[in-house]
Amino acid sequence: METFNFLLWPFLACLLLILIHAWFGIHILERGIIFVDLALAQFIGVGIALSFLFGEEKNLLLSLLFAFLGSVVLALSKKAARYVNIEAFIGVLYIFSFSAAILILDKSPHGLEEFKTIMNGNIIWVTPKDILSTAIVYGAVGALHFCLRKQFYALSFEGKGSFLLELLFFTSFAVVLVKSVHIAGILQVFSFLVVPALIGRLFFREPSKVLIVGWSVGVLVSMAGIFLSFRLDIPTAPVIVAGLAVVFFVLLLVKIFRQNAGILHKKE
Repeated sequence: METFNFLLWPFLACLLLILIHAWFGIHILERGIIFVDLALAQFIGVGIALSFLFGEEKNLLLSLLFAFLGSVVLALSKKAARYVNIEAFIGVLYIFSFSAAILILDKSPHGLEEFKTIMNGNIIWVTPKDILSTAIVYGAVGALHFCLRKQFYALSFEGKGSFLLELLFFTSFAVVLVKSVHIAGILQVFSFLVVPALIGRLFFREPSKVLIVGWSVGVLVSMAGIFLSFRLDIPTAPVIVAGLAVVFFVLLLVKIFRQNAGILHKKE
């Protein structure tokens, strides 16, 4: 019972992460900007790194500041796409953020440990207070996206919408990432954004069905990963990330095998 109570909170945190990130993942995959989450999360990581240097009481302020700056940059990415490949643009943003975080943390006496915290997070030690604040933030963003679902759908799937709507989309995404990176780290956040939605799209194209598949796989892998990391005393985020990747590759092989078997059957 004690183990159940301890693991309940990280599981609830993963559940919240899956619910919101799989939704954003559908939009990100449709836009073809796969590494936008990684780049924006790493850009927020620069703010977190600065807070380690100047005082952790500035953590939230600096994270939100860099989140907003990053969302402005990404909102302008459509204009940048006229002159440069969009994935290359996002890649440059990522390597700049990664390098800046390393340079900042190099001045910190515990730089290596703090860098590992930004990348891996500490989701196994999440508290009920963390769950409540995360649920409030995600709930507010979820309500916004529900109210503007048609506009955001047109923005991602049809390329229709104003710059202000684009900025609102990326700002809401950035606010989610501020909470996500703090509790789960960049690696797990990126995997929750991309992999569940990618798994759903192996078999469906309708957003609702993709969401259901992504949520289901994400929840099951998170449960298994949390339990395994606890039993083996290994980092939680890498276990969940690796688990999601393995499930994706296995299902991809199943998809390829079934498709090839269907082609052979038709030839016969």
